[in-house]
Amino acid sequence: MKLHNKVAIITGGGTGIGKAISLAFADEGASLVIAARNTDRLEKTAAEIKAKGKKCLAIQTDISDEKQVEQMVEKAVKEFGKLDILVNNAAIGTYNNADVADMKLDQWVISLDVNLTGTMYCARHALKYMRPRKQGNIINIASVAGLSGVPKESPYSVSKWGVIGFTETLAVEAGIDNIRVNCISPGPTRTDEFDDWVKTSAKDAGISYDEMMKNLTDFNSIKKIAEPSEIAACAVFLASDDASAITGHNLIANCGFHIVHPNMIQ
Repeated sequence: MKLHNKVAIITGGGTGIGKAISLAFADEGASLVIAARNTDRLEKTAAEIKAKGKKCLAIQTDISDEKQVEQMVEKAVKEFGKLDILVNNAAIGTYNNADVADMKLDQWVISLDVNLTGTMYCARHALKYMRPRKQGNIINIASVAGLSGVPKESPYSVSKWGVIGFTETLAVEAGIDNIRVNCISPGPTRTDEFDDWVKTSAKDAGISYDEMMKNLTDFNSIKKIAEPSEIAACAVFLASDDASAITGHNLIANCGFHIVHPNMIQ
């Protein structure tokens, strides 16, 4: 197993990509701490992991609150004795749908507070335990929206650009302590949240679900939508010794979306 005897924190670990990463890490032998604001979904995912015979601690956490982040990391280390891997996955989705001149300021503030500052808080407190051991691995989940501007979604796009820049900067800072820092930029991924968005968008456009899905996959060089398990496989790779020479890297996992349509879609 690639992550045998490793301890990992995964934020946003109860649903979607975060849940897929949590399950994949468990399958590879890691003990897990999963954190998110929604306790019910966290507990369900923790139960699935424990059913596999793996250790998992679920901690309700709002990562935009530094004190909550500090307490979450402390609890993780107290429970398992160390921290090897941090996956910064928790994020506010892209729901602004307004030009900069017309958007509500609170959309800007909450996107940056959670997606960017929350990522920094988690890394900041994880490093307190990784640095003394001269080892560690931080994986930030960015987005294809951090590669090109997304009209009407500036809060989300800017936050994900920031995550990529933060990853590169932290990789330089933490490298002296043998800590690797990378990120993954998924494109559209078949989560429940994504499926709900497709259904709503199809209804608004007056077309069928299948037509909307075809429109979306036409933007990909590989004519499909990524599965959460495929993003999770990327995280397993970056977390493992297979990626021991890789740091400061942005792994783009979006079925070729950025190649076919470099300026994104509205």
